[in-house]
Amino acid sequence: MKSKNRIDAYLLTLILVLLIIGVIMVFSSSYYYALDKMDNIYYFLIKDIIWVVLGLAIMFATMMVDYHLIAKVAPFAYFIGLALLIMVLTSFGIEINYAKRWLEVAGFRFQPSEVAKLCLIVFLANSLSKTNKKIGRFIEGNLPYLAMAAIYSALIIKQPNMSTSVIIILIAFAMLFVAGMLWRHLAAIVVIGIAAAAYFVKSSTYRYARFLSFKDPFADAAKSGYQVIQSLYALGSGGLLGVGLGQGMQNKLYIPEPQNDFIFATIGEELGLVGCLIVLGLYMALILKGVKIAKKAPDLFGTLLATGIMSMLAFQVIINIAVATSSMPVTGIPLPFISYGGSSMIILMTEMGILMNISMQGTRA
Repeated sequence: MKSKNRIDAYLLTLILVLLIIGVIMVFSSSYYYALDKMDNIYYFLIKDIIWVVLGLAIMFATMMVDYHLIAKVAPFAYFIGLALLIMVLTSFGIEINYAKRWLEVAGFRFQPSEVAKLCLIVFLANSLSKTNKKIGRFIEGNLPYLAMAAIYSALIIKQPNMSTSVIIILIAFAMLFVAGMLWRHLAAIVVIGIAAAAYFVKSSTYRYARFLSFKDPFADAAKSGYQVIQSLYALGSGGLLGVGLGQGMQNKLYIPEPQNDFIFATIGEELGLVGCLIVLGLYMALILKGVKIAKKAPDLFGTLLATGIMSMLAFQVIINIAVATSSMPVTGIPLPFISYGGSSMIILMTEMGILMNISMQGTRA
């Protein structure tokens, strides 16, 4: 890659602003919880800063690597993700709160599902860029890729983690559509997908309870509807401008682990509607920038790679905020750049580095 390629300052600024907001909100939402559980109000703040700094280092390192080199390992990426998803279901997997979603290597605990999302994006981008002429034929062009995504999805459901399994399928849809999938094929698959989702929800007592709590969280306010109700209390009490940083009440042992999946509730309570709209505006600007980068990529591989990365980010933002506002059943999806979490941050920043590299080369092209 030539040294004259310039960093996309606009993209970098959006990422840094979201990271700064994330660090502030992780501390504001977690200090009381950290004091109660860890006897150290800075516990989550220190760890979050470490993950952010490490993530930035990885992003800048990845940014300097020509994204075309990823194509050389892309054929193996799917099988790497598959191996990790199988391994987590064995005795190697770590179970927390009745869910087996983690592996631990040299003291570092990570979620294989986060790695699997990137593996699927890399594999699909490479394969679809080479078989583009077949994409208009459902059996030959679409079905094999959907089946491969479905295998990932089924293994992730076993953890159980239905929200991530849904995102896996949505990423595949988005990339296939951009590659040239026909509208009628997409519509047929959506209908089948809705039917399959309904079956999976109904077939599990745990998932069905969460679905019922989404319809009426106050019907079981002490159990399945508890988190959503506390989130709604937080969002409702924030008003227009919020109660002020650190002044929120719902993150003081009412919302379980408020620095994670329900951090948007703290944003709503402490920064109000204005703060929520600013965060949403930043995400919208980032997503639109990602679409522009995909359109200006030098080749189809770059376009599909950027599409996969940005569709994953967009779906996670939509689902996380929809859960916090009780617009869909409760799921465990972090808010990108803002929620606390090591493996999700590292993978996300790796993806941002790839996106930055595509942007640098797209500008040249």
